[in-house]
Amino acid sequence: MAAPTTSVFQKNLYDGKVAFITGGGSGICKGIAEALMRHGAKTAIFSRTLEKLQTTAKELEKVTGKECVAYAGDVRSYPDIVAAMKKCREHYGKIDIVVCGAAGNFLSTVEGISANGFKSVIDIDLIGTFNTAKAALPYLKETKGSLLSISATFHYVGSPLQAHCAAAKAGVDALTRTLAVEWGQYDIRVNAIAPGPILETVGLAKLSEMSDESALKRIPIQPCGRINDIEHATLFVLSPGARFISGEIMVVDGGHWLTNSGVAPDSAWRHARL
Repeated sequence: MAAPTTSVFQKNLYDGKVAFITGGGSGICKGIAEALMRHGAKTAIFSRTLEKLQTTAKELEKVTGKECVAYAGDVRSYPDIVAAMKKCREHYGKIDIVVCGAAGNFLSTVEGISANGFKSVIDIDLIGTFNTAKAALPYLKETKGSLLSISATFHYVGSPLQAHCAAAKAGVDALTRTLAVEWGQYDIRVNAIAPGPILETVGLAKLSEMSDESALKRIPIQPCGRINDIEHATLFVLSPGARFISGEIMVVDGGHWLTNSGVAPDSAWRHARL
């Protein structure tokens, strides 16, 4: 298991920084918010349900001693994200870091998924990332900041039951590289992290319902990854130590995609046909 981030990175590494994080109310992005706050940053978290976000914000403030504000909205709505970032800028005075982490996913074959279901995942994962990045540009220009997206590895192989998410995340990767090229002139770095199977996440819980343990045992580095591993990668790639890294898709999966054939166990296919 990864060491505590505070035993690896300076505790004041992000002092004075402000981070805006979509999807920050739970899972990996909540972990990212907490990690940045533990190392000095103030944060704003954005998701659809204000009450849940406010509860999370108070929890994060309690465990880190840093300020966290909550803004509700939908990343699929460009006006929502623009309004939230404006409020964040007015509240904190600036935005240094933006994390595009809002995501939606479920398990389905292409045969079984509806056109609306496919579009919904594209809208949240890819269009939501574009909306967030577009809205963030004026503020990141001011601070010469960083944009970080959360991708995945489904599109590296033919991952069954994940065509919708694989297509969306492939788009996120392409967008990341293009923005890195276009926004380098503003001294803005743009990168992505592609987590593999991560314990404590809804995504892995869903996959585990329909597959045997052999899939996770094929991950070269054991035991399975945790949110803490993504926190470490985030703290590095957003830090001054990664000053010359931009347009990178950092895979954090213990080597999983190298051994992942993309063929689902029989139990997965049975589950998908139910």
